[in-house]
Amino acid sequence: MRHSKLPYLTLAVLIATGAAQASVFKDAQLQTLLDKDKTEELERVAQTRLKQSPADTQAAVALALLAKDSGDDKRVEAGVHSMEQCLAQQPKEAACHYALGSLLGVQAMSASMFKAMSLTGKIRDAFSRALEIDPGFIEARAALQQFYVMAPSVAGGSISKAGALAQEVRESQPELAKLMRSRVLAQDGKLAEAERELLSFKPGDNAWLNNEWRQTCGSFGIGYLQDKQWAKAKSWYEQLQQLQPQAAWGAYGLGRVATEQGQFDEAVKLIERARGLEGAEQLPIDYRLGVALQGKGDKAQAKAAFERYIASKRTNPRNLEDARKRLSSLG
Repeated sequence: MRHSKLPYLTLAVLIATGAAQASVFKDAQLQTLLDKDKTEELERVAQTRLKQSPADTQAAVALALLAKDSGDDKRVEAGVHSMEQCLAQQPKEAACHYALGSLLGVQAMSASMFKAMSLTGKIRDAFSRALEIDPGFIEARAALQQFYVMAPSVAGGSISKAGALAQEVRESQPELAKLMRSRVLAQDGKLAEAERELLSFKPGDNAWLNNEWRQTCGSFGIGYLQDKQWAKAKSWYEQLQQLQPQAAWGAYGLGRVATEQGQFDEAVKLIERARGLEGAEQLPIDYRLGVALQGKGDKAQAKAAFERYIASKRTNPRNLEDARKRLSSLG
């Protein structure tokens, strides 16, 4: 069975380069806040800086990237407009191309098929242009590769091009290359090889690169869930939990498996455990908790979980729509 496509987690991928720290921002303050996932503080700093200097490109990019995770269509649209303005004035600003591609990717996720198809070329071109302007901009490289992996061939997707982007950094960025190759292998149905690439990854002192590995591993397990291979998914997430017990993905993934198998008490326990672990803020904890609680028959707690998720600043269109439907059904 061909493994389902890896879920579209985000096109705004921040990758580290070798010994050097990769960065979206040239500004150290903004980059540090982004690396530490201090989104509220990053937003406050960026807004303050833009009030003081409306031409502050770095601050504008920060707000644009924050908008992509907001679940707010109006904020995303405003971010697109801001980045288009940036590029009208500074067409060689790679960060603006990158942020624009990221936001267009978010719009494509919730758009009609026709609209999404019309955006794919713009997304590809934005990431390609960012990489062309700055060949060392590996965030753009990773985002472009994810586009090639996720997009259908009629919309510009290309496994061969995705593989070439990984091959180009095989020597200079070996750990990054492993992650990129794993995506290509999984998409090509070579699951055992993809697993070997991921499990051979050597965590270093770059927090983002370690997080990217966890996200890639997590999405790999979701592929098993989509294929209803419960035993494979469980085994995979157990390995993640053993390799990085401090990270949320292991417990969260096992909670997803338990939910799918109707083991709702166990699912609630695992998802609640994941909430207190590293990287939990990047996962739809309350949405999945609500699903498990609803399955358990605890309507009051399920309703509270869905309400928290809907009110949060980090949602995705599919989960948000389902959460609203479930909340409505709970009365």
